[in-house]
Amino acid sequence: MTPSDPEPSTTVEPPVTPEAFDKTERSIDDPASIWVVVNKLRPLDPQDYAAPDLVSVPVAYANPPILRKYASSSVVKMFAAFTDETGLEMQSQSAYRAYSVQVRVYNNWVSQLGQKGADLTSARPGYSEHQTGLAIDISAKPAKCTLAACFGDTPQGKWLAKKAWKYGFILRYPEDATDITGYEYEPWHYRYVGKDLAKEMHKTKTETLEEFFGLPDAPDYK
Repeated sequence: MTPSDPEPSTTVEPPVTPEAFDKTERSIDDPASIWVVVNKLRPLDPQDYAAPDLVSVPVAYANPPILRKYASSSVVKMFAAFTDETGLEMQSQSAYRAYSVQVRVYNNWVSQLGQKGADLTSARPGYSEHQTGLAIDISAKPAKCTLAACFGDTPQGKWLAKKAWKYGFILRYPEDATDITGYEYEPWHYRYVGKDLAKEMHKTKTETLEEFFGLPDAPDYK
């Protein structure tokens, strides 16, 4: 080393700390927020809330699907990706439901199962994720295990469980989480939360919105 050569640096650069996920970036209370958390302890406010920017979803369906714009475009991409990868098809079984529709749906379940049974299967009006325009029930095409736990064992159910997060969706009512969500296992019910939140929940292996946001378990209505 000559006198003019600089001394070798002994400075050690500190490791780059990943930026923490900001859980306050969007509201979990505003029904118009894609992060809104709706459960048996957290009704929509107002309870007859009508979702904005609703559009028809151009995918195969059992019942004509309507969702909010961003959720709709993600469903289209997700369904197309599934078909491209597997050669099989999925379809929408149910999507947006207005308050008045949920009244009829819930009352129909009560007539079949009684209120206690209905509350494990269907949300009371004003407490339904479907009313947000961000939730979709998915079934196989041709139909198989529609709205049944065995849907989770179909190619469609397995693919969704593995890859729906890439399109901004989470399985909202996972297996063995009834004490947290208040609902039985529904491998067909997917909720749009956006790619950032879905990715973070996947990365941290957090299954429910209640756990992710540190909210109380919601097994029953107040």
